[in-house]
Amino acid sequence: MTNQLDTDKPPVAVQRVAFALRTAGWICFWMQLVLAVVAAIILLFAIPFAIPSATAAARSTSAGTGGGVFFAICGLAVLGYSVFRAWGFTRLSKQLRSPAGAVRPKKADTIKQVQLTLIGNLSGLLLTLIGAEAISGTLLAKSLAQPQALFGAAVDFSRFIQPLDIFVVLANTHATVAHFVGIVGSLWLLDRIHKI
Repeated sequence: MTNQLDTDKPPVAVQRVAFALRTAGWICFWMQLVLAVVAAIILLFAIPFAIPSATAAARSTSAGTGGGVFFAICGLAVLGYSVFRAWGFTRLSKQLRSPAGAVRPKKADTIKQVQLTLIGNLSGLLLTLIGAEAISGTLLAKSLAQPQALFGAAVDFSRFIQPLDIFVVLANTHATVAHFVGIVGSLWLLDRIHKI
């Protein structure tokens, strides 16, 4: 009876990979999910208020408009894919821990799944970094264009950096950190798989 139970267990190397997949999967899933939700809420809150309706000139200097936010939103969409892939690691772990008679994924298939997640996170990180560059450039231009006299008759307060502009930067930073977590998790998994 004991021999039957021992033969149903996967080999020790497969158990280690399954444990690593489950651990990294849940850690990456929850960290990325929380950061993605916070970033999405911040963007949903900030974007409608960051777009001024006064003039076209003011609209072009807002951090809530233009390519920066577009790339930040694209990076957030890729982050959603990454969260799904991290959850997939937990399912892959379950498949690896299945009894001996069941079909287990091969090492090459497992590595390919981790590599796809790594590519997704790197793509998302690239998009959010492009967004960060564009948003930072917009904020720099806005800060350089601020009038020197605060109490002049023709002071346009839309030219000042607003707190909502910083919300856009914060949302993009959360997405960047979430992609970094996914990259670290994927690299750690590749290291664990190759050591076994």
